Amino acid sequence: MGSSARGIATDGLSNRLRFLALTNGRPVWDLLQRSRPLRRRINASLIDHAIREMPPRPEPLSTMADYTSWASLTDRTFSGRHLPPVAGIEENRPTPERAGDLFARGESMILCPRSTVLFAYFAQWFTDGFLRGDTNVPRDPRKNSSNHHIDLNQVYGLDEAASAALRAFDGGLLKSQLINGGEFPPYLCENGKIKPEFAPLRVIRFEHLTDARRDTLFATGSDRGNGQIGFTMLTVLFLREHNRVARLLAREHPRWDDERLFQTARNILIVLLIKLVVEEYINHITPYHFRFALDPRLSAMLDHAPWHRQNWASVEFNLVYRWHSLIPSRLTVGGHQLPMADTFFSGALLPGPGLGRLFEDASRQRAGRICLFNTDPVLREIDVLSVADSRALGLAPYNDYREHCRFPRVRAFEQITGDRRVSSALSDLYRDVDDVDLYVGLFAEEPGSPDAILPPLLTKIIAIDAFSQALTNPLLAPRIFNAATFSPQGLRIIAATRTLSDVLRRNTPEDQSPRFVSMSRRPRP
Repeated sequence: MGSSARGIATDGLSNRLRFLALTNGRPVWDLLQRSRPLRRRINASLIDHAIREMPPRPEPLSTMADYTSWASLTDRTFSGRHLPPVAGIEENRPTPERAGDLFARGESMILCPRSTVLFAYFAQWFTDGFLRGDTNVPRDPRKNSSNHHIDLNQVYGLDEAASAALRAFDGGLLKSQLINGGEFPPYLCENGKIKPEFAPLRVIRFEHLTDARRDTLFATGSDRGNGQIGFTMLTVLFLREHNRVARLLAREHPRWDDERLFQTARNILIVLLIKLVVEEYINHITPYHFRFALDPRLSAMLDHAPWHRQNWASVEFNLVYRWHSLIPSRLTVGGHQLPMADTFFSGALLPGPGLGRLFEDASRQRAGRICLFNTDPVLREIDVLSVADSRALGLAPYNDYREHCRFPRVRAFEQITGDRRVSSALSDLYRDVDDVDLYVGLFAEEPGSPDAILPPLLTKIIAIDAFSQALTNPLLAPRIFNAATFSPQGLRIIAATRTLSDVLRRNTPEDQSPRFVSMSRRPRP
């Protein structure tokens, strides 16, 4: 990409000054973070300020209608939306197919300055837990199949029927099997048919798979659990962690029954995931010197904030997470270079090299940069569909969302990016900068610095929705985040866990080799 051309005129004075303050003066930030009380107050203040950059939930509108009703304020099978629908600008825009061409990767991938493929895997796996489109046929872009919570349904299922199918009902454990000394979910199918015990479970594109491929699928909580090797790796890791925690609780509390062991382990795992999201994932995304933390007192400090409302994922939040350009066209799996397509529905690739080796492979391979002209052609149709869905929902243009998020409106394509290839492509397809689709503009925009992973508008929407979705989880409420909910041992497990590497190290008995596991090419101290 071209050199950064962003400044006060593009970002606005307050946005630019905040960015410069958080990305400069590292010795000062290090000093401030040495004081626990001061760090705690800064942590809460920065998070609160980030979320307040947009008006808080509840949103006046959902995708149900262009006016407010009791149903539109309560029926969460429709997605939330930040801005009202806009009509009458379709004729000034390229077709979704032509707009989709803006995402296509050429012969070489544009590399991300800091991210590894593990970051790409985690981003997809984590967000697919709550950013879920309609699963009915025909599909309705207004609807969703989400619980709107970070609830680890990738492991536990979207509802009680799925959860019951996955449980062993013994010692709080999930069903599992041992392969080459490692613990994995049981197989979903036999002779190409879903086993009766797993009838409540679903798999995307199941009808397109051969019987032989179906018999390699694992029984997982998510219909996407077998869709791509990174998704499957993370689901297996968290299944192992659940069963490890359940066994520890059973030894610590011999009088607890299966139900209490299962539910307590589940509570621990959900908060464990939220902690990883805040302390590893979000800290990797931001180029700031301050390191965000999931402090047990954080929810109490922010409990009265105006944004502390019921979770409701928005259609815009779903669109901003289409980070397909992170994925290389060829992926390192067990030391072998495989075309991306060969990593779909590929659970059979896991037991051979083992989970530790696969996590290390993903951690040593560089991810692509999140930008235009950097998505493998295999995924092109997703970009085309994303533009088409945004048009069907009447999403306001990119410039309207800049204004909504307190950025100045751009007045020329060159203000979106200093990369002439991108600005020229935009001017060829769009009559005016005010016509640029939100989905296109999000990924056309240039990052705020050479070391930044995301451009400014994308960063702000992610921060607003990610923090407000995570920190309103009921398990973090002041009266719930305690030993009665998690057990003393559970609290110790949560406190001792900061990274995926921590979780992996205690869950690979079949592979005792030390492994490099990181979302960052250069892990920060």
